[in-house]
Amino acid sequence: MIAKLKGLVDATGDDWAVVDVGGVGYLLFCSSRTLARLPGVGQAAQLFVETHVREDHIHLYGFVDESEREWFRLLLTVQGVGSKVGLAILSALSAEELSRAISAGDKAMLSRAQGVGPKLAVRLMTELKDKAVGIALPGLAATSVGQSVAGMAPLEAGPLEDGISALVNLGYRRVEAHGAILRASVGLGPGAAASALIRAALKELAQEVTR
Repeated sequence: MIAKLKGLVDATGDDWAVVDVGGVGYLLFCSSRTLARLPGVGQAAQLFVETHVREDHIHLYGFVDESEREWFRLLLTVQGVGSKVGLAILSALSAEELSRAISAGDKAMLSRAQGVGPKLAVRLMTELKDKAVGIALPGLAATSVGQSVAGMAPLEAGPLEDGISALVNLGYRRVEAHGAILRASVGLGPGAAASALIRAALKELAQEVTR
């Protein structure tokens, strides 16, 4: 089984890339986000690989980081999600956005991906909220994400939900508000008041705009 490839980018297409490793070209199916992060033709690249072996074919799926590959594996455990839909989801949503959408119960966010209707979006949220514990969001520990996905979806009434509601009332999308409040909670620690969470979240959201 192939787990990782290092070589030169030989060619790319709408949903694939060919990586030349020692004169052998490997065709990998990729999300648009992975393709966008690949260097130009002839330049060195590294891709994490998921290998699918069937009776009639061997398909390789390439990812620029391990978290995207882990999400791909996880998505395929959901009924109705095949490799094509899995890549479509990862093309429409980053790993962080996907984590936030599932944690926040944002059906509309998940439905942005081609091939994901309302019913499949609900199935994704239902089946993945407990399975996503081990996949960390950028900048957060896996345990924090576990709490976000498994323990706070939906969030119970209290400072966290109050903070999210306040940000939503200010015009932020719920998935953005949820992520910002979650990060603020991790930084401030348990028991932080809603007002403190809101201030910290607004500061982070303002910094994101200027990046």
